[in-house]
Amino acid sequence: MYVCYISLFLFFSVSNDTKIQQKLLFFFKKYGYLYVLYEIKMERIGIFCSAADDIEPVYFEKARELGCWLGQNKKTLVYGGANLGLMECVAQAAKEQGAFIMGVVPTKLEERGAVSDLLDVTFRVDNLSERKDAMLRESDILVALPGGVGTLDEVFHVMASASIGYHAKKVIFYNVNGFWDDLLALLHRMREQRFARKSWENFCLVVNNIEELKEQLK
Repeated sequence: MYVCYISLFLFFSVSNDTKIQQKLLFFFKKYGYLYVLYEIKMERIGIFCSAADDIEPVYFEKARELGCWLGQNKKTLVYGGANLGLMECVAQAAKEQGAFIMGVVPTKLEERGAVSDLLDVTFRVDNLSERKDAMLRESDILVALPGGVGTLDEVFHVMASASIGYHAKKVIFYNVNGFWDDLLALLHRMREQRFARKSWENFCLVVNNIEELKEQLK
């Protein structure tokens, strides 16, 4: 019988069908079987964020705060592997507090000598498309700190692929200083005007402070 429950849990873990996952999760909640395994699943945290160095200090402060929490809670950080901007900031803070660091490094980053020295594991990829796929594959959940075009590209890759059933992972918008407000308003408008078949809340979450973020990453 336990083999049956384990098989169900494994199927839950790999299934890309959100409806099936919801039914199985209800089963685990109702009967208590192996639900604890699901609760502790958020161990590898993917981070999308800016590589810019000349941005407001509040963004570095919040990135550092998140990195410290990841390390203190023995999480694994999965990120783009650069030694720039918020990317290096969150990685350094996480590393100093004991986190395991996984960097997904495209060829161009290596050619420019911009790879962080903090990496415990390096995934080398040819281009940004492969980088996005690798980060999504290696992460249990994704967090979007403030960032630029590259961060938007990564966020929408996760959301778009979830929308057609490739996976059931979510991206969390960490809305530091209201940074994501305009984008969230655009997503609302897309839904209201029926350019999106499903509500964007199916594929992402929004948090406004570190305490709300911690609750999603436990």
